[in-house]
Amino acid sequence: MRWLVGWSSTAAGAARIGSAGATGPDGETVQPVGSQLLWGDPDPLWAVGDWRPDEIRLVSVDARTRIAVLGICGASDEELRVGLLAARGGALRHLTAWAGSYTAVVQVGRRITVCGDLAGARPVFHTPWAGGTAYATAALPLADLVEANLDFAHLAALLAAPDVPAALHDSTPYEGVRRVPPGHALILRTGSREVAGYDPVASLAVAAPPADPDSAVDAVRDALVEAVRVRLSAPRHVPDIDPGPVPGMGPAERRAARGMPVPGIGADLSGGPASGTLALLAAGLPGRPGTLLGHGTGAGERLLAVTFNDLAVGGREAELERAGAIAAGPRVHHVVVAGGEEVLPYADLEGPLTDEPGPSLVAAARHRARLVSGSADHFTGYGAREVLDAHPARLADLLMDRKRRHLVRPVAALTRADGSVMVPARVYGAARRLARTSYHAGLETLAERLRQRGFDEPGGAVGASLAALTWARPGPAARWLTGEALAEVSVRLQRATSRSGVGPGQRPGDYRARAVLARQAADLRVLEQAAEIRSQRLHMPFLDNQVVRAGRALPEALRVQPGARAAILRTVLEGAGVRELPPGWGAPSHTSAAAARTGLRVAVNSLVDLFATPLLAEAGLVEARVVRKALRAAAQGEPLPLDGLADLVSLELWLRRLLARRGTCWTGTPARARAVPAGIAPQRGALASGA
Repeated sequence: MRWLVGWSSTAAGAARIGSAGATGPDGETVQPVGSQLLWGDPDPLWAVGDWRPDEIRLVSVDARTRIAVLGICGASDEELRVGLLAARGGALRHLTAWAGSYTAVVQVGRRITVCGDLAGARPVFHTPWAGGTAYATAALPLADLVEANLDFAHLAALLAAPDVPAALHDSTPYEGVRRVPPGHALILRTGSREVAGYDPVASLAVAAPPADPDSAVDAVRDALVEAVRVRLSAPRHVPDIDPGPVPGMGPAERRAARGMPVPGIGADLSGGPASGTLALLAAGLPGRPGTLLGHGTGAGERLLAVTFNDLAVGGREAELERAGAIAAGPRVHHVVVAGGEEVLPYADLEGPLTDEPGPSLVAAARHRARLVSGSADHFTGYGAREVLDAHPARLADLLMDRKRRHLVRPVAALTRADGSVMVPARVYGAARRLARTSYHAGLETLAERLRQRGFDEPGGAVGASLAALTWARPGPAARWLTGEALAEVSVRLQRATSRSGVGPGQRPGDYRARAVLARQAADLRVLEQAAEIRSQRLHMPFLDNQVVRAGRALPEALRVQPGARAAILRTVLEGAGVRELPPGWGAPSHTSAAAARTGLRVAVNSLVDLFATPLLAEAGLVEARVVRKALRAAAQGEPLPLDGLADLVSLELWLRRLLARRGTCWTGTPARARAVPAGIAPQRGALASGA
């Protein structure tokens, strides 16, 4: 796990807070463990973790005007200097417009600016401390620093309404530690805090400006190609040296057994359009991995494409054939990793403590089994669906812009899937209601549904689309929460509607799409930490700022059409010179739900034991008996929301790992700060006081 941390102190507190550490309330001096100092007093900044040398860049204009960029950034030193000068004048967007995935920190005198990303995969956190403000790109170090307790109201909202920003607001699982929303920057001036947005959003006041579909797709192509190119241009890193042979094992088996990735560049190749696009781009760029032997720079280095073959769950034969066809060229070395019941979701629930909880914890071992056969730099197609696809609520955006004719094809596709002639009227009516419903009314409706436990929703593709045509909806785990927890989330929603001037400032479809992207990016961040392989970097180009911006500029009328994502990625590849794609390119995959149900059925006994005396019940969020009954029913095939059970199990696992840890992110004498020092006290009747 890698993060950066620093603090901004008041003028009065600068004398006792500096790069040598900080004097806590008991007189001890604290410093981040395993850190390297990037700059010192009076507002120091550290990088913590196994950062590569090329992932940390510092550019200065003078002693008090400087920028630190951590991560993969395609800007030259001169471009960083220009961005620094622009930020000195207050322009922040320049700092987020370079290719790559990075965090930029700017210091101008006593003013510190920390920019988060648009998707939320590289968040920024802050908390009051020692009369000033401490900030970091991870929440747990700040929770350790202030010895924060758990925020049970946030945990309730995380289960009851995970896709509703108003329910989560800027809170984190730790009391007092706050999150900077995606698309915003944290600005600190001698300890005082300000959160400012740097990217405009579509206005509710006027219709969206017309966009040329061809130009928009070209922008996606350019952004995606540049995102891949900047990662391939970075220096190669070879993992730790192999200590020697093992009898009966080849080099690849030896690396996998020791948890070491293969040197070089690799990519997932599931057979889907997103991973296939990245693999083909990475293999086909001139002079990059995938170059034929004897031609260009890096000659002979082939792209390592990894395909996971789930032997426990069938139905992926067509995808495996497409992956094999994509990898048939001489530029790609194809590896198929087979996994049985031992890597099903819920099969292996051991793993490291992550910064925050996320539903991907239940399948981390499954992903780790695939990634351990990958390369030191490994591309994944995560985020493509959320960046390029159309959320069903975008149908309401089209009605608001008087573009009814563009609803014909998506509604016709839903009609064919359902087979009912009433589908067009139902979908059009739901979209029209959403277009005429205010944001505050949508939150009030959700608050009422939580109080009344109204969780029944129609099934099937049409039912899912109708349920999504709203400003806010309950999460899949909400049905198993206690009445007190649901009431607490309802109160949080009502407080959000009562705040003056609070609103999305954008259309319902765009608002819902941004919220879903932020939720997915947060879970992918958890997955990256839970399935981490030493010396390996996971690259998710679809979550880069410039790719997200290009995706948001796609016309609504284009993205709502059936098969739009596959068509866009096909056009991207054609623009990059790849014209021959295997049959069935872009066909949807439905195996994840089957794997989750199979894994739940196999591991139901261990999951029931996990909820014998759950910490979630001690916190007053669930009743253990209710969850155990739901687990047994789902294992027997009852149509319960499996993603809701994944939310419950992953949160229980995270709480257990958090309370079992004995270390801390800080060193100091005589005391060592640690989050949740008192553990979980019974919270029944006390949730309302934690808001």
